[in-house]
Amino acid sequence: MESFVYYLFILLLIIVGFFVVKKVAGCLIRTVVTIAVLAALAAIYYFYLR
Repeated sequence: MESFVYYLFILLLIIVGFFVVKKVAGCLIRTVVTIAVLAALAAIYYFYLR
């Protein structure tokens, strides 16, 4: 059950990141947001799912 919560959090993070990237017009900001989302996903995977 605990793993389900983390998968749900990852899915929510991806959806929010997608909408933020879609709304933001600047390429530099889009790159920073993408890197931040990927870093958060990597941290979740490393600390909780491995």
